[in-house]
Parts: sequence; structure tokens; C-alpha cells
Amino acid sequence: MRATRRVALALDALRHGWPVEVDSVLRLLPAETGFGPDVTSPRLLISSARAITLKLANQREAAEPHAPVLIRGGDPFTLSDARVIADPALDLANPLKGPFLAEHLDHAQSAHTAMELALLAGILPAFLIDPAGCGEAQVVSSGDLAEWRDTRHLTIAARARLPVAACEDAEIVAFRSADDMREHVALVIGPQYAERPPLVRLHSECLTGDLLGSLKCDCGPQLDAAIGAMADEAAQGGWGVLLYLRQEGRGIGLVNKLRAYELQDQGFDTVDANNRLGLPSEARDFPVAARMLALLGVRAIRLMTNNPGKVVALQSEGVEVIERVPHQLPPNPHNARYLATKRDRTGHLL
Repeated sequence: MRATRRVALALDALRHGWPVEVDSVLRLLPAETGFGPDVTSPRLLISSARAITLKLANQREAAEPHAPVLIRGGDPFTLSDARVIADPALDLANPLKGPFLAEHLDHAQSAHTAMELALLAGILPAFLIDPAGCGEAQVVSSGDLAEWRDTRHLTIAARARLPVAACEDAEIVAFRSADDMREHVALVIGPQYAERPPLVRLHSECLTGDLLGSLKCDCGPQLDAAIGAMADEAAQGGWGVLLYLRQEGRGIGLVNKLRAYELQDQGFDTVDANNRLGLPSEARDFPVAARMLALLGVRAIRLMTNNPGKVVALQSEGVEVIERVPHQLPPNPHNARYLATKRDRTGHLL
């Protein structure tokens, strides 16, 4: 069986709440689901970013930054109990009881792979260790994940002319990798000129903002404004490329994004809400964007962004960013704090 297929099967298993075995040393059950046997175990694997929020002094002393740790309770708990512990959105209603002890995980690389798989599956990065081996587990390895992430598997699947409201001279290009269900697209606006760097915008999918008109973020207006700017560029003899990346919630997935929204309603900002879920505030796959540009024959770009980190990320993947073009829009009462968090905590130039 191909490595990429093993990863695809592991992701499917995690979404269904079925166990996975990583590197044949860690057997794990997704802690947020109620599927599978109600096994008893005293251990829960959880990310250190999440662990920091547990307010356990001994946990903070034992945990290394960005390294998974084992949380051991005084009494064993069932899989149903673990669901409450694993879901930070329930923390205020079900505060954790102590004392808890922390210990380092022997198989750090395997645990890191498990965390990445959870992120790709769109589930919380928390697992119940399954020492009893109840039921068949989908086997996957760290090497399998590295092969799955190889952007060379991404190819152009289809392309067609697509007149849009802002510019009738536009083409849509779909990209697909055999074992990844996400299909990214590029909207090429205006005739492509090899000798003239295009105006480029990387836009991560945002169902709530792009389609439903959410006021909690600026995604929808940014998308519309980017296409409008590219249409203006085309009218002046240039061209533009909008990369629409299927990486909802900056890579954490729709369900986890909505969980973060719940925490924001409780007063946490965007960064703290994500970290409280054990998730990073930035989980987008920039190598995928670089690969899409390469397949389009684009080597140098003028990048529409307020995020210097995005410039650095693309440059590290071999894309020449010859200019950063600001892409700032006015705030509204619902997203003012969101934009302030971008400015103050994630380095956006706003």
C-alpha cells in the first residue's frame, strides 16, 4: 500500500473516531469522539499549547514548548470522561480536577505526527492512549506523512475560462493531489504575461466570511477587494492570480474554527482561543501555494498582504516576492478586536 494512501486512510479513521497506530509505537483513540470501545486508561495525550492553559504549575515545569506531553490523572478515566477533558470549550463548565502529573513522551516524533494528523483531520489534537489494543487500528508512520505532504503530488486537474463580475477575461484552474480531498483553485485574471510579475493574493477558504457574509472577520471583503484590484491591474495591461486555498480557519478546519468562535464569545482573542484548543494560530500550508504558482509558470510576484510572515514563508519556498502590496480594509464593530489581534499579536501591518 502506498504511503499516501495510508495517510488518507488514517485521516478517515480519525474523522470517524477509530483508532490509529503511529510508527507502531503509539496506539491512539481520538479523545473528542464517543466512538469505539469504552476503554479505561489513566493517560491523555495533549499538545503543550493546550497544556499551558490548564494552569497546572507542575505541567508547565515539565512541558517543553511545542512538545506533546502525557497528562496523568490521579484516577483512571473512561473514554467518555476523556471527551470532557479534551474539549477546552467545556473547560468553564467542567473545570479540570487535580492534582495532575506530567511526564515526557518517549516517542516525540510519533506524537508530533499524531498532532499533525489531528490537524489535517480537523479534530482536536488530543488522544486517548489505547494500551489494551481494543479493535483494529489504521497503521501510519511519520515517513508516510512526510510523503503525503510532498507537494510534487499536486497537479493541475482542470482549467477553463470563467468570466467573473469584476473581469470577463478570467480563467479558473483546479489543483488536486490523488490522496488529498482538498481541491485548491487559482483564478487567473487578465492575459498571463511571462515577463510581467502578477498581482497575487493567497486567500484561505472561509465559509463564514466568503459565503455567509460574516462580520467577525475581514475575509469576504478582502476576497472581493483582491479580485477587484486584479481586474484593475488587468485593465492597465497587467494581470493577477488569486490562489484560493482549501485551508479553512488558517488550516484548523471549519469545526475547530467554530469552536474557537465559541471561546471568542467567552472573551478570548483569536490567538488565545486557538491555543486554548491546542491549535496553532497559523497552520496554513504555504508550500502548496508555492507549488500552485510553479505549476502556473509564475516565479516572481507582487504579493497582496498585510502579513510580513507570509512574504517570508513564500520566499522560503523559492517564490520571488518583488513587492508587498498592502491590502487593508476598514474595520467594523464586530471585527475590530480581531484586526487588533492580528496587528498586536501576529505581526500584521495594520
